[in-house]
Amino acid sequence: MFKFEDIGLETDLVVIISIVMILVLIVLFIVQLVKITSLRKRYEVFMKDADGKSLEQAFQKKFENMNFINEKLKEVDIRLDHIDKNLLTTYQKMGIVKYDAFKEIGGTLSFVLTLLTKDDNGFILNSMHSNSEGCYTYIKEVKEGEVFVSLSEEETQSLEQAKNSNIS
Repeated sequence: MFKFEDIGLETDLVVIISIVMILVLIVLFIVQLVKITSLRKRYEVFMKDADGKSLEQAFQKKFENMNFINEKLKEVDIRLDHIDKNLLTTYQKMGIVKYDAFKEIGGTLSFVLTLLTKDDNGFILNSMHSNSEGCYTYIKEVKEGEVFVSLSEEETQSLEQAKNSNIS
């Protein structure tokens, strides 16, 4: 017959260890029982007034909604791509300088307006007003932020304003 004393363990110690292990197992069992009960209650709430057919219909409706949302998302992506392409060619930056073109003859009714795209392409519009001589309007092309004709001081100011405009 096997005795614990033969391997250096006392019978009392083995009994105490066994009781502690049994208590730990009982606590673990109770914890698992509480979790299973909670899960069962959630399952019963989920399945209340539902059979397999109605759940299948509910899932089918959810999938149809997902398909509808995905189609709409594709449409929105296509529209956004179109908008992005168009934004590259729209005038997004502006500079304007008002000045007196004929020194005390026309007042400050003259102006230089610069409109540029995101890539600094656009034009400079210079409208010079005089009370006695009328109004003269000039336009100069801007390519990649450069103009290949001479610019007045006001035109240069307006171009720099436009190039330094913040675009969101």
